[in-house]
Amino acid sequence: MARVSERSGWARALRRNALMLALAVAWELAARLHLTTDFLLPSFFTVMRRLALDTVSGQLPMALAYTLYRALVGFTLAAVLGVVLGILIARVRLARWFFDPLVSVGLPMPKIAFLPVFILWFGVFDESKILMVAFSAIFPVIVEAAAATESVDRILIWSALGLGAGERRLLWEIALPAAFPQIMTGLQVALPISLIVAVLTEMAMGGEGLGATMMQAMRFADSPGVFAGIIAIAVAGSVLVKAMEIVRRRLLVWHAEAEAR
Repeated sequence: MARVSERSGWARALRRNALMLALAVAWELAARLHLTTDFLLPSFFTVMRRLALDTVSGQLPMALAYTLYRALVGFTLAAVLGVVLGILIARVRLARWFFDPLVSVGLPMPKIAFLPVFILWFGVFDESKILMVAFSAIFPVIVEAAAATESVDRILIWSALGLGAGERRLLWEIALPAAFPQIMTGLQVALPISLIVAVLTEMAMGGEGLGATMMQAMRFADSPGVFAGIIAIAVAGSVLVKAMEIVRRRLLVWHAEAEAR
């Protein structure tokens, strides 16, 4: 029985990753058949070997650590401030009057356009990179938190008020638990944005990190180094997204969506 379960697990893993395996094989074949030059498209094996060498040397783990540090600190700032602002917009008329137009304009706007402003204000070090990440990631959190708080069932609110619940107790025991699934959706959207913007700021400002490492490889015409950075970012992003899905399942084990799985 255990062997059958293990085989079925391997089969599911292969089905989920079939497209990625096919792309890797196609990449290697294209390089070996010389459909283009090695400079434009190094072989998949060459890139993976470069990844292994950079990992053993410590260069890749160090660059990844810098990028994840900036992405996760910026994401944490965006999560905390975004949830607070979203709840205020939903429940405080003055906050809605002030912030709603700003969010409406800022949400569809490419936030990376503010990068020169952040460089002028905060320099080119970690502070400006982290703040740029937080600024880019905060808008989906605000929108989802506001929409979730507004959509809380009015019967729940009226029942709590009828039982004498105050504003603070209403928020912590009724509104937030009911809005939490949709707030988590906003956080799941914001997390990959944080990683993307962290890499972009490193490319533009230099310093340590995956983005800066890729730009340095590009300047020295190090094609395997550039592609190795792309794969490292893809793997890091995939791991972050998967980790966020696990956190969501753990935190929402009490919710109806957990029963539907």
